Amino acid sequence: MTLEQTINRIRPADADAMARAWQHWDSIAKPLRSLGLLEEAVVQLAGIQRTPDIRIDRRRVVVMCADNGIVAQGVTQSEQHVTAVVTENIARHNSSVCRMAASLGAEVVPVDVGVAEEVHADGIVSRKIAHGTQDFTQTRAMTREQAVQAIEVGIEMAERAQADGINLLAAGEMGIGNTTTSAAIAAVLLGAEPETVTGRGSGLTSAGLQKKIQVIRDGIALHQPDPEDIVDVLSAVGGFDLCAMCGLYLGAAALGIGVVLDGIISCVAALCACRLCPEAADYLIASHQSAEPAGKMLLDALHKKPIILANMALGEGTGAVALWPLLDLALTVYREMCTFDQTDIGVYVPLK
Repeated sequence: MTLEQTINRIRPADADAMARAWQHWDSIAKPLRSLGLLEEAVVQLAGIQRTPDIRIDRRRVVVMCADNGIVAQGVTQSEQHVTAVVTENIARHNSSVCRMAASLGAEVVPVDVGVAEEVHADGIVSRKIAHGTQDFTQTRAMTREQAVQAIEVGIEMAERAQADGINLLAAGEMGIGNTTTSAAIAAVLLGAEPETVTGRGSGLTSAGLQKKIQVIRDGIALHQPDPEDIVDVLSAVGGFDLCAMCGLYLGAAALGIGVVLDGIISCVAALCACRLCPEAADYLIASHQSAEPAGKMLLDALHKKPIILANMALGEGTGAVALWPLLDLALTVYREMCTFDQTDIGVYVPLK
């Protein structure tokens, strides 16, 4: 599907299925709504899948991998070569998210959307738009056409997931410099000063953080991206990984697949998707609140409540995968717990 076709296909989550899921929750022999946000997540999944008979047994993490030209400005502690190394490690099932996913019987698919080096490992989906983006303090990070092309890579990955019978997705990312691109986009979309949304990434010094903030400020001043035009923002100061994640969220929404959000970069991409199509928010489930400064701000903008507060900031989709066992536990109660009708316990009624 093209970007336009995808947006036109997205419908709101099914209200009737959610109402029936709530009815079932409230019939279970336990205090009403006592599993809190986990109950809400299960109900959301019912709306996404358009049935109260929810299945999340076929799961996949799609990790979008790309380099960012902004590293030329010294905004990272790591060398750009790390992107290629970790991309290959993911394909070899040798990364944090791979080990976590494997323990849950889930798969991880790395996608080369724009790694600067050539990467060679079985399992990498090659969709390289270019060998990294440009330095956005000098020119636009990418062309508008490249941004749309990267978004459509994400849509394609959602289509592949549907074809493979996947019923729950997570989006991860790997790209040195992408906390800079995500902070730049967050500043534009939230109307915030760069210092309020920019963190240390993978360990910048205080001086390094101040330089990162100034680089973001300079890039925004140079391009003046239009916050009402998401493709303009992405192409001005974004990254191929962010574009592809945005596309995955839109594609999943169009195809009725729920996606669990990860941290700051994931949430920036999600905000882009929701600005392109507000109904896409119905298909996004928040996992945790990132330790990065913009974590809460982005979740608030998405009107999402994080289920996990663990001060995580690893990326790769690890926070999203951390939520999956909690969803499994909630679904165990939802499916297997006896109801009030099957016990001698009186029915709980909401307090007025």
